[in-house]
Amino acid sequence: MDTEALRSFVRAAELGQFQHAADELGVTQQAVSKRIAALERELETRLFTRTARGVEPTLDGQAFLSHARSIVASADRAVAAVRPGSRALRIDVLGLRSAQAVVMHDYWRSHPHIDLDVVTLRVNDPRAAVAAVEAGDVDASFRTVTDPAALPPGVQMIHAFDSPLELLVGPGHPLASARSLTPPQLRKHRIWVPGIAPRSEWGEFYDQLATEFDLRIDAAGPHFGDEVLLETLAESADVATFVGARDRYIWPANYDLRRIPVADPTPAYPLSLILPGTNPHPELRKIITHLGTLPKLPEPAWRPSWAIPDPPRS
Repeated sequence: MDTEALRSFVRAAELGQFQHAADELGVTQQAVSKRIAALERELETRLFTRTARGVEPTLDGQAFLSHARSIVASADRAVAAVRPGSRALRIDVLGLRSAQAVVMHDYWRSHPHIDLDVVTLRVNDPRAAVAAVEAGDVDASFRTVTDPAALPPGVQMIHAFDSPLELLVGPGHPLASARSLTPPQLRKHRIWVPGIAPRSEWGEFYDQLATEFDLRIDAAGPHFGDEVLLETLAESADVATFVGARDRYIWPANYDLRRIPVADPTPAYPLSLILPGTNPHPELRKIITHLGTLPKLPEPAWRPSWAIPDPPRS
């Protein structure tokens, strides 16, 4: 099986467009298309379906993606083992609009010399991210295993930073004019968080948050993407959602969406970093030092029971 075809498939699946994959790989879009077509003929199945915004993996493509990613990573490790110089630091983030990705982008902008590869594993179960770190497919992952005792011996988990929540609403929502809100003021309002996956860390987070503050968090329906969510908020007079203070969202100006801080206490999503227990990538120490310089949560704050304590600063 052609490794470069697998690499083209993985990057197209992660980036959502053949052209973006081609730009990253330094080849033409036609070359990416031919590689993937040859791979589909070999596997005798379609790997992508075309959408208005690019391409998405089919069900077979989704099933094949983790295996293809593992093969590509193994091939890269084999080459790195005999090639002078260090390889790129590969870090998994939950999404390219997430607070983790924003923090890593800020770090890269101040350290442009670093050879950094930011990826999204597209797995909901954090144990799958742990397995990727353990196997060496990624050097670290911004995920949390809510029971640290379940971590394998060769993997460690440290506190990275906390992401304060904000309420995102459209202009017609009754809370749209608020400058800030307290958790009790959110009661009885519908907070729509579609796509909460079973066994995910964020599923447990929202369960505890709803119980603690008696909130109405609605996870009904499939998640059709951020664009659909933002459009729904813009048109609705009763739907709101939570976003992280550092999460990056962009919407048309006519949506007039409002991001409203929540305080007294500030609910915060605790983000952890999973990394090897021994011989981590040398650049990780600098990343961890940078994470320690990020602003602390405003007090008072609320975090779920499984949050790792913030280490003392020297």
